[in-house]
Amino acid sequence: MTTTTLRSRLFRALTAGGIVLALIVAGAGVAVWKMIDRQTQVADRYFAVITAADSAYTRLVDAETAVRGYAITGSEVTLEPYQRVDDALDAFAAVAENRSGRISPQVQEAAQAAIDAAESWNEEFAEPIIAQVAAEGPAAVGADEINSGQVEFDRTRAAVQDYLDLLRERRDIASGELDQWTQLVVLALSLLAVAAVVAAGLLWQTLRRWITAPLNALAEDSRAVASGDLHHRVETTGPGEIAALAADVERMRLSLVEQLQAIEASRAEVADAHEQLTEQAEELRRSNRDLEQFAYVASHDLQEPLRKVASFTQLLQKRYGGQLDERADQYIGFAVDGAKRMQALIQDLLGFSRVGRLGGEVVDVPMGAALADALDNLGVLVEDSGATVQAEDLPVVSGERGLLVQLLQNLVGNAIKFRDQDRDPVVRLTARRVGDDWEFECRDNGIGIDAQYAERVFVIFQRLHPKDVYGGTGIGLALCKKIVEYHGGRIWLGEPDGPGTSIRWTLPAAGPDEAPALPGATEE
Repeated sequence: MTTTTLRSRLFRALTAGGIVLALIVAGAGVAVWKMIDRQTQVADRYFAVITAADSAYTRLVDAETAVRGYAITGSEVTLEPYQRVDDALDAFAAVAENRSGRISPQVQEAAQAAIDAAESWNEEFAEPIIAQVAAEGPAAVGADEINSGQVEFDRTRAAVQDYLDLLRERRDIASGELDQWTQLVVLALSLLAVAAVVAAGLLWQTLRRWITAPLNALAEDSRAVASGDLHHRVETTGPGEIAALAADVERMRLSLVEQLQAIEASRAEVADAHEQLTEQAEELRRSNRDLEQFAYVASHDLQEPLRKVASFTQLLQKRYGGQLDERADQYIGFAVDGAKRMQALIQDLLGFSRVGRLGGEVVDVPMGAALADALDNLGVLVEDSGATVQAEDLPVVSGERGLLVQLLQNLVGNAIKFRDQDRDPVVRLTARRVGDDWEFECRDNGIGIDAQYAERVFVIFQRLHPKDVYGGTGIGLALCKKIVEYHGGRIWLGEPDGPGTSIRWTLPAAGPDEAPALPGATEE
């Protein structure tokens, strides 16, 4: 089913109304034009012609009287009105010759008849009488001649009167037509006013039915949906454009319903996932606590029997070394070495499990003083290896002093342990400000670490070299990572400038009142 569009409806309605109004306006225009034409005829044309004809008739009468008076008295003074006969005839001639171009043939004929009658009177009576009186005197003209001239003038009078009657008749006809066209103009204007009122009323009804009512219904449905009633159906009513708009709103409502259902389903899934994650997190925390407790207890429980094994093995090596065969001495040496490595591993495990568990006091820690403590603990290793440890003025950070000492001790100890045998070890520590943190670097000139092992080196128990070449438990850098992350920082393998290894890490600054950056550190 094809829906008629609002544009086509309005076009048809406005076209029909425009045609009706145009016809009324055209009729009113014709009526006004006719009224003006008839008014011009009555007020200008016929008035002027009748006035001129009356004046000419009066002059002819005066001329006839003057001729009769001259015939009786013989005085030339009485002939003065006769001298204006040509002016009277000229007024008739203007109509007879249609000099204005708007005279009807009948009026022309009547005017010409009046001229002919006047000229006939003038030629047959007036001129001969005037000539006879001028030659013979008044006594030469008898009463019979004067009476015959009067009869001749009566024919002129009748012709002029017929001309005037025709003019007045035509004026009366034009006046009647003027009245009719005036009434038609008034009627047309009245119809135009009524049509305008009717058109306004129809336009209002059309707009209310086709536009305002459908839009109000659409607005009510939209408000209902906007208030939260997404299941309220939006009715598609009205002409094409408004119906299409309502259909779009309905599709939007259905899309919102689908999206809301999808969101509710996703929310339920998220809630389930959150609940599962909460349970898993709690389980993980419990597992971590159990593991930490196990590592701590196991380490303590292993310490005593291992200490006995190590002590008696060392005592056995001391008392009976050299008294048994060479193989027995080798076995005893293996046992002593294994016990020592087991003790070191247990100590490292204890240190690893303590990070973040014991919860020491967080204070402002001068890293220079912490490095001094770490070097004291590494005194024998530094002296035996001939290592040089360089440090610029290190900043103050916020953290647990003991853990930070352990961090620096592990990093410097690792740098010395993995030294190059062809050169004395050199370890250099620097720091620079990056936002609210300090970024540290521990750089050495040792054997270095391949970039492919950048993440592996921080995993617990991961070793890149055989234990008989480089000793250790594989916990040192993993412990460093745990200490740094416990303080809210991060640690990574940097790019060394030359041979050796670069370990970088961040720690939070001590606070806003901290002294400005020290020499050798750049602040960003």
